[in-house]
Amino acid sequence: MLRLRKRIFEIIEKSEDGDRASAVYDFAMMAIIVISMVPLAFKENNRVFDVINTVTGAVFIVDYALRLLTADCKLGRGAASFFLYPFTPMAIVDLLAILPSFTTLFSGLRLVKLLRLARTFRVFRSLKMFRYAKSVQIISNVIKSQRAPLLAVCSLAVGYVMISALIIFNVEPDTFKNFFEAVYWATVSLTTMGYGDIYPVTTIGRIVTMVSSFVGIAIVALPAGIITAGYMEEIRKKDSDDDEHQEDDQK
Repeated sequence: MLRLRKRIFEIIEKSEDGDRASAVYDFAMMAIIVISMVPLAFKENNRVFDVINTVTGAVFIVDYALRLLTADCKLGRGAASFFLYPFTPMAIVDLLAILPSFTTLFSGLRLVKLLRLARTFRVFRSLKMFRYAKSVQIISNVIKSQRAPLLAVCSLAVGYVMISALIIFNVEPDTFKNFFEAVYWATVSLTTMGYGDIYPVTTIGRIVTMVSSFVGIAIVALPAGIITAGYMEEIRKKDSDDDEHQEDDQK
């Protein structure tokens, strides 16, 4: 039984070189994820879309069940793994992805009808691609390795948004009806998007906006540099590992 669960785990996890069953599973899941996104591109509903939602939802439920069944193989914490796994990031994504399926299976229940609002949850199925796409895995490793500097930049950005919002909210109380609108303006100014739906009308407010935009350029550029450096390091590491594997195979 343990050997069978380990084999299931090897198949449903990201494929390793030479494991054809795992590669087929990854390809099939990628295709199913893409197909499950098709109904979201249309406002109307029809029988074909219902079938797609039902079939893909059933596949995602089975996938979630298999991952929960082999949680100890992934986390390596014995029986506790089965309780800890549902709270891991990708398990939460998987759960959000299958929630809309229950609206189809149990649409007659009043409580579950509230989950009809979870149609948007199907978008979370696209996040499941992160598990199967190797390029996304590289980006994920980069974010993990550069977590400290990225968190520092995010803290700086959040702090600056809050300070800018407080300043503009007090400088132009008539323009901004509430503090949330000031935070929205500060975020848009920080990213230099400038939608133009909310904007300052006084000279002081415009000066604050200009300063916020200039600082925003610097803050937004920092994560790009950090991720680029980490990405290049990850690529060098991967190339080095591939060279070592080739040398071992030649020996």
